[in-house]
Amino acid sequence: MNSRERIIAALNHQESDKVPFDLAGSTWTGITNGAYQNLRLFLGKDAGLPDWSDVVQQIVIPSEDILDLLQVDTRGLFPLTSHNWDVYNKLTDTGDRWEYLDEWGFTHHFPKENGHWFSLVRHPMENVIPEISEIESYRWPDPGNKERIKGLREKAIRFREQGKLVMFKGLCAGIFEMHQRFRGMSNALVDSFLYPEFSDSLIGKLADLKIEFWKMALNELSDVVDVIAEADDYGTQESQLVDPDHFRQYYKPHISRIISAIREAAPSAKILFHSCGNVRPMIPDFIEMGIDILNPVHINATGMEPRQLKRDFGKDIVFWGGGVDTQKILAQGTPGDVKDDVRKNIEALAPGGGFIFAAVHNIQSEVPPENIMAMVEGIKRN
Repeated sequence: MNSRERIIAALNHQESDKVPFDLAGSTWTGITNGAYQNLRLFLGKDAGLPDWSDVVQQIVIPSEDILDLLQVDTRGLFPLTSHNWDVYNKLTDTGDRWEYLDEWGFTHHFPKENGHWFSLVRHPMENVIPEISEIESYRWPDPGNKERIKGLREKAIRFREQGKLVMFKGLCAGIFEMHQRFRGMSNALVDSFLYPEFSDSLIGKLADLKIEFWKMALNELSDVVDVIAEADDYGTQESQLVDPDHFRQYYKPHISRIISAIREAAPSAKILFHSCGNVRPMIPDFIEMGIDILNPVHINATGMEPRQLKRDFGKDIVFWGGGVDTQKILAQGTPGDVKDDVRKNIEALAPGGGFIFAAVHNIQSEVPPENIMAMVEGIKRN
């Protein structure tokens, strides 16, 4: 089997010749520049200029020689967005930090000393009177700008020719997360109760922009992509950021519109949905909406025990991620600890197919390269 055949088998709930492996196919299964540069040096490679998939999170696209060395089965397509579109040429020097005003009107700061990522510091609608006119008059980005996908078709064809599975990420974060970015977390959590018409209009506008992007992009790319990735973070370490019934009433209808638009534009592709934390109560909703793949399996969050998830939902949804704990073991454990965790999670999630190995989330800068290689060796042994 080549890489693409291996993952397609897993996506169809069939066991393949070995466990499929994703690294950097998305900005949730990636590696930060700090960890990547340390890995390059560990492998005897020169430090390279990063190819960014997400400057704000400091996530890079590893070079082809590194991806091949690690036997990664995926390749990612990353459109031009507020997180990677000429960010460094748009920075303002504010003394001890860099400031970035993005196309959505969000203000981000990056510390000059010991900075690891950009942090959102100002929300453009946090203090406005919550009226629909604010949404109607706002200067929105153009999601249909074809410059966003320039060159991606050629990349996808090349990846396919290499036998790799092609993943394609979208315009922006999820509608709940974007709601928070516009209004601030406190407002976003109460808007639907206090200002229901405004709240639904804002959420609906964000969904409309996403749909406009997907229609434009998939008109050009639907025949050369295998997995299309959307997201919205609803889980915490213990429970959910919003009550599941609240999610069903206010967010699920708009996410369903997005999923339906993707399905119509790219009927042969699989749809991956990323949501961190304990989202167990929402997994039946994800399945009902037509989501094929859940990322990640947040294995150390309450309710996300891998064997139970596989038992309860493994026939209806594919698990992508959860191969190793990124919060503690990958960052702080020994190489032996990493291999043990990899083995345990593969044994829980891989039988019968329906599992693609990736870390729970992006590999952060403090992760030692020895542990990254231990993760890769652990995959090969299973």
